[in-house]
Amino acid sequence: MMSSSAEVAGVPIDKADKEMFGPDDGGPITKVDLAKYYSDVAEVMLPHTRDRPISMQRFPDGIAAESFYEKKYPDHFPDFVEAVRVATQDGDQDQVMINNAQSLVYLADQASITPHTWLATSADLDHPDQLIVDLDPSVPGIDAVRKATVMVGELMEELGLRAFVKTTGSRGYHVQVPLIVDHDFDEVRDFARNCARALVDRDPELLTIEARKNKRGNRVLIDIARNAYAQTAVPPYAVRSRPGAPVAAPITWDELSSTDPRDYTMTSVRNRLAQRDDPWAGIARHRQGIDQAMETLAKL
Repeated sequence: MMSSSAEVAGVPIDKADKEMFGPDDGGPITKVDLAKYYSDVAEVMLPHTRDRPISMQRFPDGIAAESFYEKKYPDHFPDFVEAVRVATQDGDQDQVMINNAQSLVYLADQASITPHTWLATSADLDHPDQLIVDLDPSVPGIDAVRKATVMVGELMEELGLRAFVKTTGSRGYHVQVPLIVDHDFDEVRDFARNCARALVDRDPELLTIEARKNKRGNRVLIDIARNAYAQTAVPPYAVRSRPGAPVAAPITWDELSSTDPRDYTMTSVRNRLAQRDDPWAGIARHRQGIDQAMETLAKL
C-alpha cells in the first residue's frame, strides 16, 4: 500500500512511495528516494544551482508516463522556494530558483526529477557566467564523443581558458567554461560558435555543427545552442529521467577516458562524494574573461 506521506529535510513528501522509476526502468525508485538523494547532495549541488532561474521537468506518474516542463512559479509553492522576475516573450513572470536544500527536496515532492538551470544568475540575467559546449554523439559508441570532448578541452586550453567536464547522465558530455560577467549572450554564443567551427575545421570527419540528425552522419555534434538567453542546461548532480536514474556528474579530465556518460547513479554519486570532494568545488573562483581568447581564436 502506498504510504500517504513522509518527511525529508523538514519537507513533507506526499505520496512518498509513488514510483518515479519502475522495475522496467531500473527501479523501483520512489519519490521519497529521490527526495532523500537531493537532500544528501544538496551541499555540493547548491553552488551550481543557486540564484539561477530553472525549468522544472515534472513527471506526475513517473518516467514511464507523460511529463511536462514548467517555468512559471506556481502560486502554491512555499515561501522557502525563492523566485526571480524574468522577462519572457509572454511578458514578465516569476521563475523558480534552487537556493536551499528544502527547495531541492520540495521539487522532488512535486515530481520534478530534473531541474534545468540558466547559464546566468539573477544578478544579471542578460550576461552569462558560464559557457557550455554539449558533445552529442550521432551513433552509439563512446570513443568518438570522448575524442570530441578532449578536443574541446584542448582548444580551450590553447585559448588560455580553464574548462571543466561533466557527464550528462545521457549520451554525451558537457564542457563548461566559467566566465566573468562582461559579455552578453549573443557575444558568448558567437565565440562558442567560432570555437565549434575551428574544431570542425580540424577534424571534419569526426565533428559537425549541423543540428539536423539526417545531416550529421556519424559525426559528433558540437552543440552550442544553450548559450542563449533563457536556455538551460542540466546542472551537476541532477538526476536524469532515464532508466536507472543516471546522474549528471562532474569529473576530472583524467577520468574522462574511463567514465561513460551514464556511469553515475544516485547510489554511486553518494559513494563518490563520501570519498572525495566535488571536482567542480570552487568553480566560480575560476571565472575568466574571453576577450583575449577571442583574439587568439581569430589568429588560429
